[in-house]
Amino acid sequence: MRRILPLNDGWFFRKESDEESEISLPHTFNAEDGQDGGNDYYRGRGYYRRMLRRDALPKGDEYFLELDGVNSVAEVYIDGKLLFTHKGGYSRFRVDITKEIKKEFELLIVADNSTRDEVYPTMADFTFYGGIYREARIIAVPSTHFDLAYYGTPGIAVAANTTRENARVDISVYVSSLGEDDSILYTLYDGRGEHILTRSTIETSISLDIPNPHLWHGRRDPYLYSVRAELMRDGEVLDSVFAEFGCRFFEVDPERGFILNGEDYPLRGVSRHQDRLGVGNALLPHHHEEDIDLIMELGANTVRLAHYQQSDYFYTLCDRRGLVVWAEIPYISKHIPEGRENTREQLSELILQNYNHASIFFWGLSNEITMSGSSEDLVANHVMLNELAHELDKTRLTAIACVSMCDTNDPYVRIPDVVAYNHYFGWYGGEVDMNGPWFDRFHAEHPTIPIGVSEYGAEALDWHTSKPTQGDYTEEYQAYYHEELIKQLYARPYLFATYVWNMFDFGADARAEGGENGQNHKGLVTFDRKYKKDAFFAYKAWLSDEPFVHIAGKRYIDRAEKSTRVTVYSNLDEVELFKNGESVGKCRAPDHFFRFEIANDGESRLVARAGSCSDEAIIRYVDEPNPDYILKEKGAVLNWFDIEEREGFLSLNSKISDITATKEGKAWFGTFTTRLMPRMTGKGGFQMNESLMEMMGSFTLLRLTGLLGMMDISFTKEELLEMNDELTRIRMKA
Repeated sequence: MRRILPLNDGWFFRKESDEESEISLPHTFNAEDGQDGGNDYYRGRGYYRRMLRRDALPKGDEYFLELDGVNSVAEVYIDGKLLFTHKGGYSRFRVDITKEIKKEFELLIVADNSTRDEVYPTMADFTFYGGIYREARIIAVPSTHFDLAYYGTPGIAVAANTTRENARVDISVYVSSLGEDDSILYTLYDGRGEHILTRSTIETSISLDIPNPHLWHGRRDPYLYSVRAELMRDGEVLDSVFAEFGCRFFEVDPERGFILNGEDYPLRGVSRHQDRLGVGNALLPHHHEEDIDLIMELGANTVRLAHYQQSDYFYTLCDRRGLVVWAEIPYISKHIPEGRENTREQLSELILQNYNHASIFFWGLSNEITMSGSSEDLVANHVMLNELAHELDKTRLTAIACVSMCDTNDPYVRIPDVVAYNHYFGWYGGEVDMNGPWFDRFHAEHPTIPIGVSEYGAEALDWHTSKPTQGDYTEEYQAYYHEELIKQLYARPYLFATYVWNMFDFGADARAEGGENGQNHKGLVTFDRKYKKDAFFAYKAWLSDEPFVHIAGKRYIDRAEKSTRVTVYSNLDEVELFKNGESVGKCRAPDHFFRFEIANDGESRLVARAGSCSDEAIIRYVDEPNPDYILKEKGAVLNWFDIEEREGFLSLNSKISDITATKEGKAWFGTFTTRLMPRMTGKGGFQMNESLMEMMGSFTLLRLTGLLGMMDISFTKEELLEMNDELTRIRMKA
């Protein structure tokens, strides 16, 4: 029988030229420097060493080292001999170590997260944490066993071709070798683990029927069957593999959106990065469990697991909790011709390792890959990946997430089964009200293409205001933004899926914005999972059936206005608000966003009641705005009110659309972009086109220079003031 030896303890780790320290797995060497900003986290080789003894290994004829995740290139050595190199930091792989086992031997694994032109990802807005950040083990098996070398698969593949009346369960197993006296015993179980039927055969692929199957129906009823395959010889079990699976059928209609088991089932959810504050991506099971509990509390019915293969345990949790999953590979941001084979390898691993998960419905081929422009090679690579996905899995759909400015007529948009766009109108340019109409235009121009929203979001930290504006990083603006997006996107049934970017704040060491470097703060929940931002409850009001009421602005206590607005979120019909024990009124709100205008005098204890639910908050009148609530820009970045302006003339506070509206302003902006180009060298960036200019039109030039700081492109105070001086000589368009 197969036996497992965990290898999570007893490791010694060092980076180049460092001394060794004893560590346990999971482990990353970027848990701190990958989150502190500066884009200077360690990118290089990490050495993991431990000793093993033959007599400590479980009994077996052959031995395989199994690693669930090593970022991003792994080299496996025994006693100094290189046995295997794996390129790709997010998938499982195994190494046959049978012939290298001695009485005592040294196992060395090198994890290298330095940039390589042939391994994805090469460029993206998140930290590429290095290390052996998932678990490791040795698997001992007899000489005849279910295959362990084929793309790190579980050795069994199950697909249920389902209707309401019947499910034909197709089961395939991979066997290293099968003797004349060997057979395979297949046993099917229901959701309670009770035996349904057994079949003994020499065939490695069979089909079994389940009449009137119990359907896997998302959150409402995530029912799972299971199957066990046992390799038999003379009544003895040589090896065994097991898989859970679901019986369901679905389609995506360009008009009706996502349809599950014949019922309209609009996918409304979030995206998830797998890292945490102070932990990086070296997560333990309870971290995954807390994440899915929070997603379930929100009421989401789908999750986009971006931008890479995530832990098998998290996919299993999605199976069991009923979340529809979009799974993808890290083919992101920049197409590199040398990386074609790596995209093929990573997609093959993603599909073959996760084929049995009932929750997965979409295989994501790429994300924002045309950021620097499209090309024939890029299109050809997507054609290859799309064909590969359908060859490996005929039961699911392919998808891409397009960058906002991608031409909707680009040939690559027509390659996958479904298309989605990452749009940030209202945050990275444009206005909030541009989101819904953009998708209406796409839908009208391409009525046969199923369209969704793969990303949208706005950043929020612990900054506060009663007059939120785009780019202020306040919790109030993020809440306003998501209120508006909820109303626009959820009203359009043709959008088969919508994904908030992001469920959680996450590490992005190159970022320097919002007052806290090293993070992307678009999460509905903070990086440490301790605080649910107000926008979290806006979604809960629309998506969750769990009765609740929430007063927004709990961290916005000091308010410098005599009359203030209080927003309450609830999924109940009516909310009553009390101030210092006295009712200030009842409110009904079909959009679940309840507004109260109240007098702000002294300190007030607020209580909101809806049904049997209640929530409390404190507000307090102050003469001047609390400076602790206002983002203080660092370095040479100026605030809008520090800039000298002339009435009727341009300035750094002018929107780019106003600057380029005049001949002189357009010429000045062209000169500005020319001066900018040398600073962009090696920084990545966008291909300038009409769509990008439309997005950027609502930016002030001051905000644009601030956002360029994310790419480590800075301007001195003198440069900014000189630009402002030049602009104040150009008259605005009347």
